[in-house]
Amino acid sequence: MSRSVHGVPQLPLALRYPPDQRLETFVRAPAGAIAQLQALAGGGAVASIARDALYLAGPAGVGKTHLLLATCAASEAAGHRAAYLPLVAAAGRARDALQALEGNDLIALDGLDAIAGNRDDEIALFDAHNRARAAGVALVYAARDIPDAIGLSLPDLRSRLGQCTRITLAPLDDDGRREVLQQRAHRRGLVLEDAALEWLLKRVGRELGGLTALLDQLDRASLAAQRRVTVPFLRKTLGL
Repeated sequence: MSRSVHGVPQLPLALRYPPDQRLETFVRAPAGAIAQLQALAGGGAVASIARDALYLAGPAGVGKTHLLLATCAASEAAGHRAAYLPLVAAAGRARDALQALEGNDLIALDGLDAIAGNRDDEIALFDAHNRARAAGVALVYAARDIPDAIGLSLPDLRSRLGQCTRITLAPLDDDGRREVLQQRAHRRGLVLEDAALEWLLKRVGRELGGLTALLDQLDRASLAAQRRVTVPFLRKTLGL
């Protein structure tokens, strides 16, 4: 059932933010990172972080989007209003997109790299950042690298983003990938044998986003066939 906030219909939390993408489901976060994000969301005990600004840096596939969506979910679960925006969808029109987010208690902006080098977009983000900070709005950003290394041309914007509390994410090793897949399989009630998991890592690839998407495919196939996920099942289902 949907609900309404100030007259605007809102989708249920689970539909807006995927259940797999929660702060408590993130595997091997840097020390203190989850507590910082939880505090930013308004549900944690680290009062000095709350209503601050955080900046997540790391290459593709390390879980930046997971943490942004999870922080939004935690904020809304705590009774606040949150909004998530992938900046690649707003490139070239950032001012309008950012103004549309005003009125939220927390704003998560993903993929700062997408607007780097576009002066109008950078000025719009600089202005939006200043308005949000003045209004006590919590901000969380994500980009592939630190502000000085993503091609931003506006020195004042680089300076503002450089003042954010920074969390640096690194790619998971194979043990970490196994843990992610095992946890997601368990939450789905999917039986994923150890041998099948090892086969996936060796034959399909190690990019975590692709592996988790494949797990969704296998879950549907396993349910339809009423079979456990074994190596023979994988070979047949994936044609490998």
